[in-house]
Amino acid sequence: MELSKVTLEIFTKLEQKWLSHCESAKRTRLLCIDGGGTTCIVAGAALVRLEDQIRLRTGDPHASLSDFFDLLAGTGVGGILAAMLAADDGSGRPLYSAREAVDLLAARSSEMFRPCLGGLLRRGRRRFSGSSMDRALKELFTRDDGRCLTLKDARKPLLIPCFDLNSSAPFVFSRADATESPSFDFELWKACRATSATPGHFKPFPLSSADGKTSCAAVDGGLVMNNPTAAAVTHVLHNKRDFPSVNGVEDLLVLSLGNGSAGGKARLDGGCSTSSVVGIALDGVSETVDQMLGNAFCWNRVDYVRIQASGVGREWRRGEEEEVLAERGVESLPFGGKRLLTETNGQRLDGFAHRLVAASGRSSLPPSPCKEKDPHPAVSPLVNGR
Repeated sequence: MELSKVTLEIFTKLEQKWLSHCESAKRTRLLCIDGGGTTCIVAGAALVRLEDQIRLRTGDPHASLSDFFDLLAGTGVGGILAAMLAADDGSGRPLYSAREAVDLLAARSSEMFRPCLGGLLRRGRRRFSGSSMDRALKELFTRDDGRCLTLKDARKPLLIPCFDLNSSAPFVFSRADATESPSFDFELWKACRATSATPGHFKPFPLSSADGKTSCAAVDGGLVMNNPTAAAVTHVLHNKRDFPSVNGVEDLLVLSLGNGSAGGKARLDGGCSTSSVVGIALDGVSETVDQMLGNAFCWNRVDYVRIQASGVGREWRRGEEEEVLAERGVESLPFGGKRLLTETNGQRLDGFAHRLVAASGRSSLPPSPCKEKDPHPAVSPLVNGR
């Protein structure tokens, strides 16, 4: 039986209202940034693009990324970025915008990763000056009033992992723990220094909590948690005090930012250098976490977005930002492998910005035409046969 024009209009409006409600339903929003490299070209380009889109869609030139995320996590240089975005300027506003944070890291990269006197170690591996890194990080996390910020000063929940040589186990710096006890409150610059202490480049970094009761001999968190997204998701799922409304992944909106490939490769004859093994391990950790999260979000794919670039390495090169954003997105398949999407990384970020603004309850411009509502985007053949 044919429906009347009036009936069709009623059903159309009801459908639009339902879709709008689903899109704007309250979600807990997570931002997770991989370790790797010295200035995060992939994550940096993504963060700047995302913040610009949020400001465009809300009409607020001062909108900050930390206003639109409920938790931030990062490893290595990604941890430094996450901490910079979460840091409070003393008035309840962020100490840095995304562009300021990325530009500062790029500008101070040579200072933070200054080679030690004496040059190269064996096999060409360069050791960096710990004192130079310490000084740069202290300045980044000291406010104009002279206060050195701690984990408790983060505007939003913050997670930064390292590996503790004393306990031979991962150690995660957490604002949630810091607010419960001063024994887990660490200065932000020290947490960032700990997660960046890559063996071979820096010596292990010893640090203590504000009250001196908790100590750690830290090395780079990337060795065990290069992609901190899984830690962030499980933290939210099991932290009912800070996230009482989260019952499962269907209540989450997650953005995971990679930092390019570490470049680890093995020859077909089985030969592999030590540096290649390390690269394979770092990339493997990140990709395994992405695979697991892809499985967890397989029924609501648009709620989990992973931005990773295959055409760039981990070292910063001016001018590559647009190249990163212009690459077509890659998505993990439920049972292994990857597929190449029709949308670029920039388009996927634009769509995610629309969802972020909608989830915040603020008005937004119409979504970008990147087919963000399609749970099964059109794809090209598998990437590199994977």
